[in-house]
Amino acid sequence: MTVVATIEQLEAIYGFPNDASTVKVADRVTPAYRALMDKSPFAALATCGPEGLDCSPRGDLPGFVRIHDEKTLMMPDRRGNNRCDSLRNIVRDPRVALLFLIPGSGSTLRINGRAHVSADPELLASFKMEGKAPRTVIVIAVEEVYFQCARAIVRSDLWNPDKRVDPRALPTPGQILAEMSDNTVGGEKYDREWPERARQTMW
Repeated sequence: MTVVATIEQLEAIYGFPNDASTVKVADRVTPAYRALMDKSPFAALATCGPEGLDCSPRGDLPGFVRIHDEKTLMMPDRRGNNRCDSLRNIVRDPRVALLFLIPGSGSTLRINGRAHVSADPELLASFKMEGKAPRTVIVIAVEEVYFQCARAIVRSDLWNPDKRVDPRALPTPGQILAEMSDNTVGGEKYDREWPERARQTMW
């Protein structure tokens, strides 16, 4: 196996980025990048901590990441499983990255920066949905913003409805939990009750 172990080896293989790959990088949220964020209902949040890296899905109504100003973003931490992997990492290492997806668009948006976790009551109240406020808000100081070209989306044919996977071909959460817990957690009852439980705890 040939291991590429230096920057020089990488550059010998790939060369250097062209102008289109570098001029797009901004240190703030520009009007064009704001337009992309405002249409996105989904982002992957990457964080790092002493135990390693983590990448967590975040979804909400389009524009769910609030642009407080061109250098500051705010993202509510909605109801989940209370593992708090991302939050545990942020309080120990502020480095974060976001990858936004926009349904139907080949463009994705990447943001790198540093974050802190806020429990300010007024800030939490400003993110209420159906009368329910998040328990915390992730506040991100933007360092880099840039769009990613459409090749990955085009190659994956991600938005093609004819390529959707039939859920019946996949193991259910209840089945996975049962397998991992020797049938002490999960199972058919878990799958049957989940839709209503999710509806009641969405926010």
